[in-house]
Amino acid sequence: MWIISVAMKRPITVIAAILSIILISVMAITSMKRDIFPDLKIPAIYIIQGYGGMSPEQMEGYITSTYELYFLYVPGIEHIESRSIQNVALIKIFFQPDTDMASAMAAVVAMANRATSLMPHGTLNPFVLRFDAGSLPVGQLVLSSDTKPVKDLEDLAYTRIRPMLATVPGAEAPPPFGGNIRSIVISVDADKLRRYNISGDEVVKSLITGNQVLPAGNVRTGDYLRIAPVNSDLPDIHQLDYMPIRTGHGPQIFIKDIGKVEDSSDILSGYALFQGRRTVYIPAVKRADASTVSVVDALNAALPRMQSVLPPDVKISYEFDQSKYVREAINDVFHEGVLGTILPGLMILLFLRDLRSTLIVVTTIPLSLLSAIVGLWLCGQTFNIQTLSGLALSIGILVDEATVCIENMHSHLAEGAVKARAVFDACVETMVPRLLAMLSVVSVFLPSFFMVGITRELFIPLSLAVGFAMIASTTLASTLVPIMAVWLLKDGHKHEEKPDFIEHLKTLLGKFVHSLMPVRSIIIPVYLVVTVTTVVTLYENIGKELFPDSGSAQFRMRITAPTGMRVEALEQRVLRAIEEIKAEAGAANVEKTLGYAGQQPPMFPISSAFLWTSGPHQAVLDVQLKEGTKIKMGEFKDRLRARFAKALPDTMFSFEPGDLVSQIMNLGSPTPITVQVTGHNLVDDKIFAGKVLKEMSKISKLRDLQWGQALDYPSCQINIDRELAGQLGVTAKDVGMSLQPAFFSSRFVNLSLWRDKESGFSYQVQVQVPQDQIRSKEDIENFPTMNSLRSEQMAPHDFEVDPAVDKFYPGHITRRLQRPLISDVAKVDYGVTTGELDRYNMMRMVSLTSNISGNDLGRVGDSVKEAVKRAGKAPAGVFCDVMGQVPLLEDTFFHLITGLLLAVVVITLMLLAYFQAPRVVLIVMSTTPAILTGVLTMLTVTGTTLNVQSFMGAIMSTGVGIANAILMVVFAETSRRQGMSAQEAAVHGAQQRMRPILMTSIAMVAGMIPMAISAGQSAPLGRAVIGGLSMSTLSVLTILPLVFSMVQNKAPVASGSLHPEDQGV
Repeated sequence: MWIISVAMKRPITVIAAILSIILISVMAITSMKRDIFPDLKIPAIYIIQGYGGMSPEQMEGYITSTYELYFLYVPGIEHIESRSIQNVALIKIFFQPDTDMASAMAAVVAMANRATSLMPHGTLNPFVLRFDAGSLPVGQLVLSSDTKPVKDLEDLAYTRIRPMLATVPGAEAPPPFGGNIRSIVISVDADKLRRYNISGDEVVKSLITGNQVLPAGNVRTGDYLRIAPVNSDLPDIHQLDYMPIRTGHGPQIFIKDIGKVEDSSDILSGYALFQGRRTVYIPAVKRADASTVSVVDALNAALPRMQSVLPPDVKISYEFDQSKYVREAINDVFHEGVLGTILPGLMILLFLRDLRSTLIVVTTIPLSLLSAIVGLWLCGQTFNIQTLSGLALSIGILVDEATVCIENMHSHLAEGAVKARAVFDACVETMVPRLLAMLSVVSVFLPSFFMVGITRELFIPLSLAVGFAMIASTTLASTLVPIMAVWLLKDGHKHEEKPDFIEHLKTLLGKFVHSLMPVRSIIIPVYLVVTVTTVVTLYENIGKELFPDSGSAQFRMRITAPTGMRVEALEQRVLRAIEEIKAEAGAANVEKTLGYAGQQPPMFPISSAFLWTSGPHQAVLDVQLKEGTKIKMGEFKDRLRARFAKALPDTMFSFEPGDLVSQIMNLGSPTPITVQVTGHNLVDDKIFAGKVLKEMSKISKLRDLQWGQALDYPSCQINIDRELAGQLGVTAKDVGMSLQPAFFSSRFVNLSLWRDKESGFSYQVQVQVPQDQIRSKEDIENFPTMNSLRSEQMAPHDFEVDPAVDKFYPGHITRRLQRPLISDVAKVDYGVTTGELDRYNMMRMVSLTSNISGNDLGRVGDSVKEAVKRAGKAPAGVFCDVMGQVPLLEDTFFHLITGLLLAVVVITLMLLAYFQAPRVVLIVMSTTPAILTGVLTMLTVTGTTLNVQSFMGAIMSTGVGIANAILMVVFAETSRRQGMSAQEAAVHGAQQRMRPILMTSIAMVAGMIPMAISAGQSAPLGRAVIGGLSMSTLSVLTILPLVFSMVQNKAPVASGSLHPEDQGV
C-alpha cells in the first residue's frame, strides 16, 4: 500500500519517472533490431568438404567417416548427420541445448584440422559454419546481360559484387550460383593424344614444370635492391601454346600440337535460371543475429554502388525480397495492437460513460507498452513476431488494473467521499486482488523459463513482453492512475449512480444465479463432465501443427529427374515445369521464377549449405506469384501435381517452404514428414525402407512421397587388371592419373595458377579433355595411359616416323613403343552405384520424404507411425524413426502442455499461500475447464489448428480467466466473512464484480478481434483468447457463484491462522 501513498504524496516525482521511461523507450525503439523470429539458438555446426571428382563411396569412406570419428572427441554432441555425394560431403553436428557453442566451434575446427591429415592428398581444409534457422537468404542479387556469357557474369559476381556484399552490415557473402569460376583451360584432343602416343598425365606434368609459381627474389646492384621475378609463371596464357610436352631425345611436342588454350571456366555443374534465362545470382544471406529488415535496407542502399562497378551491359537487381514478409508480419501485429488499444477504450467509455475516466485508463496502455519495450531492450530482445504478439496480447488485459481502480473510485465517490480519500481508499482496497490477478497472468508464462530447446527460445520473448507489460500496468495503476484521478475526476456529488443498463444487468444476473442455487448439485457435476469431455474430445480431433500457414504467395519446388541425368537435359525439364506453372496460374499471375539446376561447383562446396542438390539430375525452383491473385496454395499445388504427372511423368516433384517465414518455421526441414531407416547394412536399410514406403503410400493425406537419396545412380566402372598392367609397366596410379583430364580435370590433383595482371586476381590452369569427346565406353577404352618407360630413357633409334601421324603432321616423329590404351589394362563396364550415402550417428541411412495435404501434421504423423508398425519388425540392427517436423511438434506440445499444467500448479500454490484456504483455491481453479473448452471450441469452429500461436492464446486465456475469478472470489469471500451466508455472498460477489469483469473481458475481446479476423500468423492467438475469455467470463459470472456457495456453505469464518492473538488467546 505504501506505493500508493508515496505516489500521491509526490506526484511530480512520478511524472518525472514516467517521462524518463518515455525517453528511454524512444532510444530502445530506434536501436532494437526487427526480425520475424527471435534468435532460436539452434546448437548445430555444419562442416562442408569438397573434393572434385570423388564418388559418393569415396567421399564417405575417405572423408566423411574420418571426420565423424574425430568429431566424437568433441563434448556435448547430441547426434551427427552426414550426406555424401560426388564432389561434396556435408556433415551436421547437433549439440545438447546447454552446450557452449563457442567452445564447441573451436573444438570442431581443431578436430577437423587433425582429421585432414588422414585424408587423401589434395584434401583442403573444410568450411565450418555455425548454423541457425535464421541464417537464410533474404533475397537474391541477380546479374543479367543480353551480351555477356555466363562465365563473364560469374567472374564479375565473384570478384566485384561479392566483396561489396561482404561489407554490408549483417550480411554474409556466399559464392555466386549459376556459373563456374573463371579458369584457363587446356583442352586436349583425345585423338591427337593417341596419335602422338601421349597420356593426359604427361600433359599435366609438363604444365606443372613449365608454369611454376616461384617467389621473386632480390638482386643487390649498387645502391639498389632490385626485385628479381622469374617468368616461371607465364604472364600471357597464349604462351602456354608453346610449352613443350616432351623434351630430351626426339622432336619437341607443344601444347598447341595436341590441344588449345582457352580463357574459359571450370567444368559445368549447374545452371541458374531467372525468368527462364541463364544467369548468375548471389544469395544475400543474413547472419542469424542480424535484422532482416536492416540487412535488406542496407543492400538496397548499396545497389547503386554495385551497379557502378559493372560494365554498362550488365545489370544487377535485388529479387525475391524476403523482408516484405517480415515487414508485413510485424506491421500486422503493430496495426492489430493499435486497433486493440482503440477498441478497449471505446468499450470502457461505453461502460463508464465518463470520458475522463476513459482517458485515465487508456493512458496506462501505451505507457505500459513503452515500459515493456524498455525491459525487452535491457534483456537484449528484438522486435519480432513473438515480442510484438506478447505486447499485443497484453493490451486487452492492461486495461484491467486501471479499470478495476477507476470502477471502485466511482463507487466511493458516489457514496459522497472526498475525492482524494475516495481515490486512495479505492486503490488500497483493490491492491491485493489486482496484485493477485497480475501474478496469475504472469505465472502462466513462468514455466517457459524452464523449457528447453526451440520451445524455450520461442516462448521466453513473449513471456518477457507480457510480464514487463503486466508489471508496468500494476505499477501505473498504483501510481499514475490515482494521481490522474485526483486531477481529472469530478467531485463526489457528481458521481451519484443513476440506473442504467449495467444496474439492470446486475439485477438480472442476481436473479438468474439465485434461481440456479437449488439445482447447483446437478449443474456443477454436469458442468465438469461436459467441459472435461469436450476438452478431451476436441483436443483429440483438432488439427495440430507447429505454426500456422504464412499465407505467402511464394513457393519452392524440388525437381528430380531420372537419377544421373545430365544438367543440360534437366534444364529443359525445369523450363517445361515453368511453362506448366504459368499455364495453371495464368502467365500474368506468375511474377518471377528463379531456379538452380544441377549440382554446386566443386570449387564452392560451401554453397551446398545454402542450397542442397544431390546431383546433376536435381533442381530447385522458386516461384513468386503476384500478390492478390487469390490462389489457394494447397489446391494450386495439387493441380500442379496432376499437370506434372502428365507433362513430365518420369520426373518427381516436391514442394518445399519458399518464403523466409516458412523456411524459418520449418527449422531447416524441407518436408514435414521424413522417415529415417538406419543401420550398418545399407541393403537391409533399403529393403525395410521399401516395406515402409509401400505402407505409407496407402495414406491418402501424403503428397510427394519419394526416396530421399539417389540409390540407383548410373556408373561407368573401370576395373584394372593389375597383373596385365604390371606386365605392360602400368600401375593403377598411371591409369587413374591418365584419366583425370578425361573424366574431370587436373586441378584437384595438380595445382597450377595464372595471374591476371589487369585485375590482380589469379586463376587456375587445368588440363581437360572436352566432354563431348568422351561419350562411350569405346572412347574410354581407346584413351592412352602412362607406363613406367619414360621418354628420357629411350635411345634415338626408338623413334620413327608414324605414317598415320605424318599424314596430318608432316615431319613429326613419334615412338615406336606405343603407350598402352585403357582397354589394354582395364575393362570398362556400365553399372549402377549409390548416388548419395547418408549417415546418422555413423550408421548408413535411407530416408523417405513426404508433404501432407492440409495442415493436420499431428494426425498425419500418427498415421505414418502406424504405417511403420504395419511394415513389420525391422531386421536386427536396423532402426526406423519418424523425423522431420513430427518430433519437434511432439516435443513442443509436450513442453506446452507441461508448462500449462505447471502454471496451474503455480497459481494454485500462490492462491493457497494467500487465502490460507484450500477450498477457495479449488473454487478459483474450477473455471479452468471452461477456459480450455472455449479455446478449443473457437479453434474448431473457425477451422484453426492447435499450434504454437493458438497455444499461447490458451495460456493467456487461462491467466486472465483465473484473474477474473480471483476478483469475484475475493469479494465474495470477504462478504462471507463479514456475516453473509455463502449463497448470499456468492450472488453479491457476482453482482458487484460483474461490471469490472465484463469491462475487462469485453475490452480484451475487442482488442483481440483485429488480430483474430486478420490473415496474419497471429490470428490463431487472437481466436484462442476470444474463445477462452468468452467462456471464462460466462463461467465466472454463472457457474463460479454456484461452486462458491456449495464449497463454502459450511466453511468456517475464522482464518486458518495459528497465532494466539488470532485465536483469541
